[in-house]
Amino acid sequence: FNFDNSFARSLEGFFVSCQAEPASAPKLLQFNHALAKELGLDPVALDSKAGLEIFSGNVTPEGSEPLAQGYAGHQFGGFAPQLGDGRALLLGEVIDTLKQRRDIQLKGSGRTPFSRGGDGKAALGPVLREYLIGESMHALGVPTTRALAAVTTGDAVYREIPLPGAVLTRVAASHIRIGTFEFGAARGDVDKVRKLADYAIARHYPETANSENQYLAFFEAVSDAQAALVARWMNIGFIHGVMNTDNMTISG
Repeated sequence: FNFDNSFARSLEGFFVSCQAEPASAPKLLQFNHALAKELGLDPVALDSKAGLEIFSGNVTPEGSEPLAQGYAGHQFGGFAPQLGDGRALLLGEVIDTLKQRRDIQLKGSGRTPFSRGGDGKAALGPVLREYLIGESMHALGVPTTRALAAVTTGDAVYREIPLPGAVLTRVAASHIRIGTFEFGAARGDVDKVRKLADYAIARHYPETANSENQYLAFFEAVSDAQAALVARWMNIGFIHGVMNTDNMTISG
């Protein structure tokens, strides 16, 4: 990985640095060679025991600055001022072969300061479902998160019954959500919200920076991108089901 971690450099107050919890007996279930090449990574080097240690959370790769992002959210009609990554860690950002910045995140890697009462873990079934559906939607031309790897941890995850634990390595344009802005706004910190907006504009909507009111233009661009995304979902019969503001990225 050749990490360039702009979120960690630029947005203090929107994240907490932390480490993944170790997996006792990880096994690689699936590795996405095609996506690795898109990211400018070496698929042979990562489809290995060394890669497995990274994807399970047992080893922090060089240049990574693991962090859990903070965000708020309107959930089912009510506002929660602090949610955040309760079972995910952003390892860092890479620049892909098309010169686009991409997040690389572990999901299901254990507790973080935002976990509240949760265990921070993910079960195998949801990990495989996200891997398959994300890659299917990408193949259909719908903007989506991607999956670089899926591993089992060798540890049980306790839900209604014990289930096999797993970790997904997720790739996204970013993980900045509507709820990320709400997180700053709920604390009354206008300067931090403005700094977040400037960062998001530079990363995702640079064409709005020269507008008469760049923040209004940014808001309109995000609205258009999300409307277009929902239309594409409807076109293929995909139903999101939980469109709370903590689940909606501003990248569309």
